[in-house]
Amino acid sequence: MLLYIVVFFIVLGLGLMLFINVHPSFGGSPTKKAKEIYQSLNNYVDGKFVNQVPTKMDMGASNIFSMLKEYSSDGTNRNPAGPIPVTTIDWNKIKSEGDSITWLGHSAFLLSIDNKKLLIDPMLGSIASPVSFAGSKRYKYSEDMKDIIDDMPPINAVFITHDHYDHLDYPSILKLKNKVGHFFVPLGVSVHLIRWGIAKDKITELNWWNEAEFQGLTVALTPAKHFSGRGIFNRDSTLWGGWVILGKQTRFYTSGDGGYDEHFKEVGKKYGSFDITLLEGGQYDRRWSWVHMTPEQAVQAHLDIKGKIMMLMHWGGFTLAFHGWNEPIERAANEAKKADVNLIAPKIGETLLLNSDLYTPPSPWWEMAAF
Repeated sequence: MLLYIVVFFIVLGLGLMLFINVHPSFGGSPTKKAKEIYQSLNNYVDGKFVNQVPTKMDMGASNIFSMLKEYSSDGTNRNPAGPIPVTTIDWNKIKSEGDSITWLGHSAFLLSIDNKKLLIDPMLGSIASPVSFAGSKRYKYSEDMKDIIDDMPPINAVFITHDHYDHLDYPSILKLKNKVGHFFVPLGVSVHLIRWGIAKDKITELNWWNEAEFQGLTVALTPAKHFSGRGIFNRDSTLWGGWVILGKQTRFYTSGDGGYDEHFKEVGKKYGSFDITLLEGGQYDRRWSWVHMTPEQAVQAHLDIKGKIMMLMHWGGFTLAFHGWNEPIERAANEAKKADVNLIAPKIGETLLLNSDLYTPPSPWWEMAAF
């Protein structure tokens, strides 16, 4: 009997490894040559990328047990009771020459800067998972957004902050790849895109603090305190970070995912002030406080980087933590009021012109789907 059990788990493990290697959604792994190049970098140690400060990633047995216990209980308001109210996208406004921003849910945004159409973390699929039958499903929206990529104008560039499934989505990239002129990614992430059919010469990889010029824009990858990986065996094999995009009229920053630390002040010192910032402040938990900010920390990060207008992101799309689905924006709004921060909270799908629509106090539209 013991022999049968051992054989079963060996076969199961081999089958899992084969599935990960064969299924394209898991992406690729950096080549031996790439790893040799990374060895000379300060943020690459013992075959893995590391944060600027030592970061404990292990939750420990007690935290794992408490997480499983909480997962099995009925969470209060973890998912919207009804469809989230979504604005019908105004494509004419997006196609205009004015700088604009459109939230597409979670951490996905469509920007127009200097008439360049830019996508940030375009996870536009229905499930944050490598497979369709398991994982966190996207909330129901009042507007059908399944054909949103088909309706988009040509995209000059896509910016990926890291390779987790709620930020880099295989089905979305397949739909986008013939519509996008260029991809900007952290070191190592190109292996996923290349496996999915993106030409190597359409991808630019950057390390932290590296800059590039793109069609008149200055772009830079900045540090974040997070981690990466799409499979069991490639944890931290690719880099993560935030993005600075500087145009003629708009100075833009997105934090990507990550815990709060001194790197925000470093970004503010080097590139601030910013006209608009996107700060991650959802899917937080005391058990993984080192890799996701609370809403209050997100407001402080906005102050650190010398931002003028702030949007909260990493909410409104999926339930990936144990707090209420709309708790992040409620807490952020309260903290922003205390700190005198201009926080805006447009509906998903709503397009704001960056030179005229940014000073309207947020209406609590999220309350319509709360009960």
